Amino acid sequence: GTGGRKGTAKLDYLRKIEQEIQEKWQKEKAFDVTLSVREAQRSFCSKNKYFVTFPYPYMNGRLHLGHTFSLSKCEFAVGYQSLKGKKCLFPFGLHCTGMPIKACADKLKREMELYGNPPQFPDEDEEEKEKEKENVSDEIIIKDKSKGKKSKAVAKTGTATFQWDIMRSLGLNDQEIAKFANAEHWLEYFPPLAVRDLTKMGVKVDWRRSFITTDVNPFYDSFVRWQFITLKERKKIKFGKRYTIYSPKDGQPCMDHDRQTGEGVGPQEYTLIKMKIVEPYTAKFNGMKGKNIFLVAATLRPETMFGQTNCWVRPDMKYVAFETASGDVFISTSRSARNMSYQGFTKENGVVPVIMEILGQDVLGCALSAPLTSYKVIYALPMLTIKEDKGTGVVTSVPSDAPDDIAALRDIKKKQALREKYGIEDKMVLPFEPVPIIEIPGFGNLSAPLVCDELKIVSQNDKEKLAEAKEKVYLKGFYEGIMLVDGYKGQKVQDVKKPIQKMMVEKGEAMIYMEPEKQVMSRSADECVVALCDQWYLDYGDAEWKRQANEALKPLETFCDETRRNFEATLAWLQEHACSRTYGLGTRLPWDEQWLIESLSDSTIYMAYYTVAHLLQGGVLNGQGASPLGIKPQQMTRDVWDFIFFKTSPFPKTDIPKEHLQRLRREFEYWYPVDVRVSGKDLVPNHLSYYLYNHVAIWPKDSGKWPQAVRANGHLLLNSEKMSKSTGNFLTLTQAIDKFSADGMRLALADAGDTVEDANFVETMADAGILRLYTWVEWVKEMIANQNNLRTGPADTFNDRVFAAKDKYRELAIEGMHRDLVFQFIERQTLLLAPICPHLCEYTWGLLGKTGSVTKASWPVAGPVDEILIRSSQYVMETAHDLRLRFKAYMQPPKSKKGDSKPPAKPSHCNIYVAKSYPPWQHSALSLLGKHYKSNNGALPDNKVIASELGALPELKKYMKRVMPFVAMIKENLEKNGPRVLDLEVEFDERAVLMENLVYLTNSLELEQIDILFASEADDKVKEDCCPGKPFCVFRSEPGVCVSLVNPQPSNGLFSTKVDIRQGDSKDSVVRRLAKVNRLIKDLSRVKLMRYEDPVLGPRRVPVLGLEERGKLPISNKSVFSISLEEKRVTLADNGLTVDIGDTLVYLVQ
Repeated sequence: GTGGRKGTAKLDYLRKIEQEIQEKWQKEKAFDVTLSVREAQRSFCSKNKYFVTFPYPYMNGRLHLGHTFSLSKCEFAVGYQSLKGKKCLFPFGLHCTGMPIKACADKLKREMELYGNPPQFPDEDEEEKEKEKENVSDEIIIKDKSKGKKSKAVAKTGTATFQWDIMRSLGLNDQEIAKFANAEHWLEYFPPLAVRDLTKMGVKVDWRRSFITTDVNPFYDSFVRWQFITLKERKKIKFGKRYTIYSPKDGQPCMDHDRQTGEGVGPQEYTLIKMKIVEPYTAKFNGMKGKNIFLVAATLRPETMFGQTNCWVRPDMKYVAFETASGDVFISTSRSARNMSYQGFTKENGVVPVIMEILGQDVLGCALSAPLTSYKVIYALPMLTIKEDKGTGVVTSVPSDAPDDIAALRDIKKKQALREKYGIEDKMVLPFEPVPIIEIPGFGNLSAPLVCDELKIVSQNDKEKLAEAKEKVYLKGFYEGIMLVDGYKGQKVQDVKKPIQKMMVEKGEAMIYMEPEKQVMSRSADECVVALCDQWYLDYGDAEWKRQANEALKPLETFCDETRRNFEATLAWLQEHACSRTYGLGTRLPWDEQWLIESLSDSTIYMAYYTVAHLLQGGVLNGQGASPLGIKPQQMTRDVWDFIFFKTSPFPKTDIPKEHLQRLRREFEYWYPVDVRVSGKDLVPNHLSYYLYNHVAIWPKDSGKWPQAVRANGHLLLNSEKMSKSTGNFLTLTQAIDKFSADGMRLALADAGDTVEDANFVETMADAGILRLYTWVEWVKEMIANQNNLRTGPADTFNDRVFAAKDKYRELAIEGMHRDLVFQFIERQTLLLAPICPHLCEYTWGLLGKTGSVTKASWPVAGPVDEILIRSSQYVMETAHDLRLRFKAYMQPPKSKKGDSKPPAKPSHCNIYVAKSYPPWQHSALSLLGKHYKSNNGALPDNKVIASELGALPELKKYMKRVMPFVAMIKENLEKNGPRVLDLEVEFDERAVLMENLVYLTNSLELEQIDILFASEADDKVKEDCCPGKPFCVFRSEPGVCVSLVNPQPSNGLFSTKVDIRQGDSKDSVVRRLAKVNRLIKDLSRVKLMRYEDPVLGPRRVPVLGLEERGKLPISNKSVFSISLEEKRVTLADNGLTVDIGDTLVYLVQ
C-alpha cells in the first residue's frame, strides 16, 4: 500500500526526532495544566484561558484518520492560542456508553456457544439452508423476495459478518478474541490504545483528565446521575408512551448508533383507512360471521378519500387476517401487522393473533363500504404492481388525483380478459368514474387523467412516465390544490389534511398507523418496527426549553452560515428524545434502575467533568485508582456536585475538607465555558443540539457557562475518495503516523480543508510535506553551521528590507544573505509552524539554542508593513517576469514569408527604459478619468461619454484609435488593483529600484549587461510604449570572439570552457561570464585569470603539477580587451601595452 514510495530514510529521520521530543515532553509533563490559586481567582474578563473539546470517540476500535482530522482542529487551535499567551486546556475522554460494544461481545459469546472456541464456521450454502428452516417455523415472517439479497455487510466481506472474523481482521489471534466476549474487556483494551495513538501524534492533551464512561467508572457514573436528577427535578425528563424505531429482537428502541442500516430514519405517520367488507361474506370468511372485517389501507393523503372508486389488492400476495384489541378483524400484510402489534392495535404487545392466512385473490370482488366516498359500495380490484415493503398491501384508489390509480382503472375497464381472469364482474368496474374533489391550477379538477393523457400513458406498466406524472401532480396538488367537496370547499389541501384525518379517527373510520420511513436493520440483524413504548424521554420539544436553546444559539460562533442554518433547522423540528435503554453499557437512571441512560444523553455536559476529573481520578481511566485529593466516589453526593457546578450553592454536609471542594469549584469556574467544541457536521442534528439544550437546562440563569463556539467540519476524503474499510481506502491514526510521521500527517491534515465541505487528505501531498520538512531542518542546520560566512553589519540592502520569503531572498540576495535576518526568519518560521508541526519546531528551537519549550514561547508580532516597499518588490518581480516573456518573444520571431528565418543569436545586452510620465495623449486621458473618478465618488461614466469628451481634446485627434482601448485597459486594471491605477506617476523611483536589483535581473536572464535608461532619451517608438510602472526593454546581441578558458589544476572537476570575449570587456566581466557557464565556481573573488607568455606554443605544453602558473602572466583588473571581428583576434591593453592573447586563456581557482 505504499504506492511505490522510495526509501524511507527521511521519514525515519523525522520519526526519530518525534520520539525524542515526545519523551522530552513526557518528562517535562509539558501539557499538564495546573492552576495556581492566584490564577483561579482572576475575574472572568482577565482570565486569559482557552478551553477546547472534541466529542469523545467511541471505544469499539482504533481511532482513524476521520477522527484525527476533526481533532486536529482542536490541536492546532490550542497550539496557536498558547503561543498567543493564553492558558490552554485540551482534555480528551473516551466513550463506552451504548449498544455496540455489548452487541459485539454478545455476538462473540453466541458464536462460541454455536460453533465452539475457537469457532468452526459452516460454509455458506449450509448457512442459507439453516435460514430457510428458521423461516418455515416462524409463520408470520413471510420471506420477502425483494429483500432476499445479502445485506450490504455480507456482500462486502464475503461471509465475514461473523464478529469473530471481524476481530481477526483487526489482527487479533483466537486466544485474544475470546476475551472480547466480555464487554468489560473492550473497556480495558481499546481506551489505552487511543491514548497511545494520540500521544504518538503529539497532541497537547492533559491526560490526567481522561476517563472512560459507564458505571465502570464510579466518578463519572456519579456525575451523570447528578446531571439526570437535576434534569428530572427541572421537569426536562418525562415518562410516557412514544412512537420510536424499535428492534423486537433486542427488545428495545434502536437509535442511530445501534443501527446497521437506516441511520437517521424516523417513524412515518400514515392514516389507516378502514374499509368494511359488506355482508354476506364469501365462503372464505364463513367462520367469522358476526365479526366486522376490514381491509385496512395506509395512506399519506387522507384528504383524497372523497374520491375513492375502488380499492386495490395484489392477487398473488400473502395477507393475514388478524384479531385487533377491539375484537374486529383487520386484513393486511404480516409486515404491517407486526408494526401494528407494537402500537396497541392488538391485545398483547408484539403478538399478532392470526386467524388465517389468505392470498389477495381471496378478497378480489368483495364489496366494501369505505369512508367519505360518494359511492355507497366499492369493490376490491387487482393491481399487479403493489409492493410489500411499504404500507399494508391494501391500497386506496383515487383515480381523479393519483396517476397510478387512473392508469390501472383504465386498464381493467378496457381489458375484458383481465376482468375474466380474476372473476371481476362488469358491475364492479364499469359504472365507476373519477370524482372531481380537488382543483389544481393548470391541471383542472381531474388532474391525474389530464396529465396521463398529456404524457400519453397507455397502461399501468409505463413506470417512468407514471413517475413523472406523479411528480407533477403531487407537489402542485399539495401546495396549490383547493378542495371542492362540501364542508371543505375553497380550502387549501395543506390546511385540511390534519382536520380531515382527525375527523375520520374520531368517527372510528380511520386510525393513526406508523412504520419506519425506510427499512431499518439493527446491529443484531433484526428488521425494526415502529413501537409505542414506555420511555423516559428528554422533552426537547418543550416550547420554553426550545426558546432557551435558541437564546444560546444566537451568540454562538459557528464560523460559517451553513452550520448555523443546520442548528436552526434542528432546533425547529427537534422533539422528544428517548434517553433510556434496557440493553447496553452505561449509567442507570437513578430513580428507575431497570433503565440505562443511552449514549447521546450521557454526553451533553461532560465537558464540565473535565475541569475536575484530574483531581478525582488522577489519570486512571476507569476512575478506580486513588484520588489525588483522597476523595471517594461515594462522597460525591448530589450536594457536593451542586457546590462544584453552581456558584450560589451552599457548602454541603460532607467530610471532604472545605479547601478541596473549593479547589474543585475554582477549577470549574476558571475553565468554563467551553471556548470551542470541534466536531463533524453530522453531529449538529443530534449531539451538538443536545449539547446546547443541556447547558441551558443546567445553567439557565448563568449564560456565562453556555458554549461559546462550535466548529463543524465535513467528512474527510482520502485521495479524493470516501474512506471505507471494505475498499481498503482507509487509514487508522497509527497507520498514518507510520506512513507519514506525525508532523508529516499533521501538515497534510492542516492542508486537507477547513470548511463544512468535505476535506481531502492527499497522500502525495503528505509525501511532499515530508520532503519539505526534512529540507527545512537540513537548511536550518546548514545555516547554523555556516553562520560565520553570512553577511553582518547593517541589514539595509533592498532585499534585506523586503525579505518576503526565504526562497526568493536566497535567489535575489546576490550580495549574500544577512545573518540576523536569516536567524530571525528561522525563529519566526519555527513559531508559525509550531501549532501544526510541533515536534520539528521543538527540535529546531533547540538547535537555535533556545531554552524552554517552543510551546511556551510567544507568537511573533508583525511589525509595521511598508506598503510602498512591498509594491516596489512586486514591481521587480513583475518586471523580471515581463523581461522573460519579451526575451522568449525575441528568441522566437514570427516566421517570415520565405520560410528561411534563422533564429536570432541569444542576446547579450538589454536596455530597460523607464518612464517618469505617461506619453502626452495617455496623460490627458488619465487626467480626465481621474477627474471623473473623484467627482463621481469612485465610479466612471459610460464609455460613450468618455469617448466624446476625449474626442474634443485637440492633442488626442491623431490618437483616437488607441485612446479607447487604453481607457478599457485602465478600467479593467481599476477593478483589479484599485484607484492607484489612475496615478500619473509611480510612488517609488523605478530606476533606483531596478538598479538595486540589476545583478539579479542580469543573472536571471543570463545576460551580460543591462542598462537602465530614461524613456525620454530614447526614440519615439520607445516613448510611446513605455509608461510609469511598465518599463520597456530592447534586447541586442553584442558580437564577440570565442576563446577557450582552461583550468590546469588537477582533479577538481573544472573543465575547459568556451567563452565569448566582447569589445571593452574587463577581467571581471570575463570571470562573471565564466561563472555563468561553470556552475562549480561559487566565489568569483577566488578566480585568477591568466594569459600565456607565448600565445601560440603555450597552450601546447603540458602543465606541471604544482607549477601551474609557469609560462603564464596574470591579467590585472585594469586590463581592457579589444576584438577584431574580421580577423577573429583578441588583444589585451594593460598599462599602455597591447598584446595578442591567442585563442586560449587560463583560469585558476584558489
